[in-house]
Amino acid sequence: MAGSTFSVLGSDVAIKGNISAKADLHIDGRVDGDISCTSLVQGETSEIVGGVTAETARLAGRVRGSITAGQLVILKSAHIEGDVFYDALTIEQGATVEGKFAHRDPEPKLAIAGGTDAG
Repeated sequence: MAGSTFSVLGSDVAIKGNISAKADLHIDGRVDGDISCTSLVQGETSEIVGGVTAETARLAGRVRGSITAGQLVILKSAHIEGDVFYDALTIEQGATVEGKFAHRDPEPKLAIAGGTDAG
């Protein structure tokens, strides 16, 4: 089988609508809509207005919406307006984030029903 695919949206591209991709995305343009992909790389000139869901994300531009990522890197040029949910997080000094951070629990603990009967 071939390796994973990689798609690029150049700085001259503006999309209105949601993007769902099994591919890795590199976005330099503007997206008005939610993005769901395996891996996202956002350029410094890019703007995303909508939610981002990715296994890995490297953000350098502006995002107005919530972000959910397993491995998230926020570069110093990034400006995030929204809540951030992550498993692993790196933020460069100088990045701006206006919102809440919450660590995701990858395996929610199950309540144990019953227990031992001491009766």
